[in-house]
Amino acid sequence: MLTRRNFTLGTLAGLGVAGLFPGAKAQTPPSIEDVLFDPDQPVLGNPQGDLTIVEYFDYQCPFCKRNHPDLMRAVQQDGNIRLLMKDWPIFGAASVRASQLVLGAVADGRYAQAHAALMATPGRLGNRDIDAALQGAGLQPRTLQAGYRQDRSRLDGLIARNSRQAAGFGLSGTPAFIIGTVIYAGAMNAGDLANAIQDARG
Repeated sequence: MLTRRNFTLGTLAGLGVAGLFPGAKAQTPPSIEDVLFDPDQPVLGNPQGDLTIVEYFDYQCPFCKRNHPDLMRAVQQDGNIRLLMKDWPIFGAASVRASQLVLGAVADGRYAQAHAALMATPGRLGNRDIDAALQGAGLQPRTLQAGYRQDRSRLDGLIARNSRQAAGFGLSGTPAFIIGTVIYAGAMNAGDLANAIQDARG
């Protein structure tokens, strides 16, 4: 179920997780700069867009993948949205490997292609499923793995920062979105997205 947290990132930074969730262990909330402008985070959509949408996701999350076409359609139709798909691989080793391979495609400019291929797969994934989806999109898993290994420290750091951000916001699972400076926990359909985008620009 989609829930909207009526707190801006700035307010979250002032309250901390313990203030929002009594009994929760305090985490250091991320800053707006950390979340929206991480230099290592690939950007989809319009890199110079006037509105940023962030999604914390996992390549094995069925809800992430079910609503992904609506998200990509909204980004394309709007034309002025920066989209940050923040890898948060919480469903095990296959999720970690999927994130590593897709981020390994950044070096040769094929990140969007690799990302789209795995987001189009159904449900849970094994290594063979991951490889087959990437190969079906004209990508070689060994090449992507080499791209990841070549820049492993930086890419592992990105995934770790994404995880710390999710913890700092008290997120309990994927998907979770930030649209403008409002956090939406849960899947968003086309109508939800349209309303949130309108609110953010309003």
